[in-house]
Amino acid sequence: MTRRPAAASSERPPRPWCRLPVALALLAALGGTSLAALAQPFAKAPADPCIEFVARLPNVKAALCRAAQLKPTSGGVSVQGRTLYQRDVMAPDAKVRVLVVGAMHGDELSSAAVALHWIQRAVETPSNVHWRFIPALNPDGLMARPAKRVNARGVDLNRNFPTPNWTRDAKIYWEQRTQKDPRRWPGPKPLSEPESKFFHEEMERFQPDLIVSIHAPYGVLDFDGPTVPPARLGRLYLDQVGIFPGSLGNYGGVHKGMPVVTIELPSAIRTPLDAEMRQMWLDLLRWMSERVIPTEGDAKVVPVKVKKTG
Repeated sequence: MTRRPAAASSERPPRPWCRLPVALALLAALGGTSLAALAQPFAKAPADPCIEFVARLPNVKAALCRAAQLKPTSGGVSVQGRTLYQRDVMAPDAKVRVLVVGAMHGDELSSAAVALHWIQRAVETPSNVHWRFIPALNPDGLMARPAKRVNARGVDLNRNFPTPNWTRDAKIYWEQRTQKDPRRWPGPKPLSEPESKFFHEEMERFQPDLIVSIHAPYGVLDFDGPTVPPARLGRLYLDQVGIFPGSLGNYGGVHKGMPVVTIELPSAIRTPLDAEMRQMWLDLLRWMSERVIPTEGDAKVVPVKVKKTG
């Protein structure tokens, strides 16, 4: 009896791209080149941040974002590979260093927008300050649809800083006080996230005399640190709500001695009116001229004499 030829296998042959990891490993073994270096050409090139910011943020037009002249930070990158951007505005005789950060929580869109508006104010307002703005520390949460408070790994960056006894206190607080609220998960360990780790390193590099952290939507002013807090910024009045394990205010203001002004805007999806943002900025400068002492020398921040608005 004649035997029929065996049926062709239904299994598909491997596609060329399936062999890429093996080829990269072989090349690395032969030439001593790292896999990261070999894979680098396949990485996504950083996009113009204004394309995403203008599409996503309230009250931010293309001209404002372009004028901010944002530059990639030194090594700052999110979990999903988004570049973190910054802008330095430095007076020739700068004596005081101020670090401003927005969108630590990605669903607080207005905080990043206000930071961009304040870059323009810093350029226009004479002072002896070296400003460093990081408008969006959590770009993955900011660009998610819908926007998320936490980063791409589900960590609340404002609970991920290395406060004393973090391992014990952060776990207890999250489990007992927040009832394991996933929006406030502090992460598996302090500085477990690339975004919080970058900001921690930036604090060490820049050594700010003041940190301004912009949040929303509670409509108050909070403060942690060794000096007298501002009583108000614009329509936001001081209401010190306490400290939390792993928070920037707790870590920077209480344990590092770097005053931290935490601005809670009234809305997470709308910025204050332009006149109100301007008044908050002027009030901040006036308070700084009285209370923020540079780490070197005894010069004060140059006060700004401008008529109040609204």
